[in-house]
Amino acid sequence: MKTGRKKVFRAILGLIFISLCIAIGCNIWLVLTTKKQLFSDIQRIPPNKVGLVLGTSKFFSNGNHNLFFRYRIEAAVALFESKKIRHIIVSGDNSKIAYNETQDMKNALVAAGVPDSCITLDFAGFRTFDSVIRCNKVFGQTNFTIISQEFHNQRAVFIGNSLGLEVVGFNAKAVEDAHSFKTLIREFFAKTRAVFDIYIFHAEPKFLGEKVKAY
Repeated sequence: MKTGRKKVFRAILGLIFISLCIAIGCNIWLVLTTKKQLFSDIQRIPPNKVGLVLGTSKFFSNGNHNLFFRYRIEAAVALFESKKIRHIIVSGDNSKIAYNETQDMKNALVAAGVPDSCITLDFAGFRTFDSVIRCNKVFGQTNFTIISQEFHNQRAVFIGNSLGLEVVGFNAKAVEDAHSFKTLIREFFAKTRAVFDIYIFHAEPKFLGEKVKAY
């Protein structure tokens, strides 16, 4: 029995090791292949007609303001004011009546001076995979700028590349606190899932629907 348990234990450790190696490999792949498409300097990023802001909640569960949200809005406004984008698609989760990332993002953009007519809402951006694919298949965009934090842009741009889209990412200001650490851990596994969704599961967004003219 002891020998059998050792074999099972070694097999489990082996699977964990292989899984970790695969996850690390996926993360390295995403980072290296998207590096030249990510920009933090607004002067260097090429202009596009459309910017896609990836959704996140306005507040954390404890009621504190979510800096990821604030910095993404600031980045989108900066791009718009610098004429690096002319129209903004805000894509987020609106799966619950009391939870509306998309409307919150629009309200923040309008409050910052972006005209209502320059904003399109995507209420079915339940995850990054959905947001990028819907920007292409529903809103008809093949060239656009993705706006989020750098770690998030790496995954989003990778998804865009897999679709043959011409995308770049503008890195919003990073959040240097405990919430950021938790997010980065989650992102490590999200990058792995993105690779599997694209090349193994051939996943599709939760909703597509009829095409919508973005602007």
